[in-house]
Amino acid sequence: MANEEIRMKAELRTEQGSNAAGRLRRAGSLPAAVNRIDGSTTMVKFDAHAFKAMLRHHSSDHVLVTLELDGKDIPALMREVQHNVMTNDPIHVDFGEVSLTKKIRVSIPVRLFGDPEGVRVGGGVLQQSIRAIDVDCLPTDIVEHLDADVSGLGLDQSLFVRDLQLSDKYTLVTAKDVPVATVVAPAAEEVVAVVEGEAAGGKPAVVAKGKKEEAAAPAAGAKGAPAAKAPAAKAAAKAPAKK
Repeated sequence: MANEEIRMKAELRTEQGSNAAGRLRRAGSLPAAVNRIDGSTTMVKFDAHAFKAMLRHHSSDHVLVTLELDGKDIPALMREVQHNVMTNDPIHVDFGEVSLTKKIRVSIPVRLFGDPEGVRVGGGVLQQSIRAIDVDCLPTDIVEHLDADVSGLGLDQSLFVRDLQLSDKYTLVTAKDVPVATVVAPAAEEVVAVVEGEAAGGKPAVVAKGKKEEAAAPAAGAKGAPAAKAPAAKAAAKAPAKK
């Protein structure tokens, strides 16, 4: 289902620069720019309160807005909204004028719903691989998001882009064999084993399971360290032989 029509009243602005933009914001206006189809740019402003109210109802990065400017309607796609890092209030908006009869390329978010069988029964974990897909469509067919049902996914099963329910209004750009979501087995916890024997400080050494345990004694057949000569033996060697 396509988005409902959004209309915003815009006014031309002639002042540019950061100082002029600051004055507009203090006066309750929101500066914006509209990139036109012919390559030019039109500087406009909106009522900041009305724009924030509209934005609260739309989470997508691509929203089609009909701008009412000087008695004319300009269909434009909202491209980017800049926010104040402290208050999160919008401080500038970029629009791109579009033709309603020409397809454009947009990224549409994918929203998962449902309780996967592999999670419910198999104890798996649902992982979403991609958050959006790229499609070509008319501006009037842009939607806020696509819903994808994952309730039928079992353990080690995936939902692919080709499995998404799309009408013929959309031409897929993202590869069809790209996984959108997968139910995977939970990661095995690392198991540790206590190796008995002498260790520094009298504490048992702990090693990860699967690692080769070092033997405390030399392997069978290995040559040991040469034994030290006893002092008595040295003394006897130095003593003169009795006649």
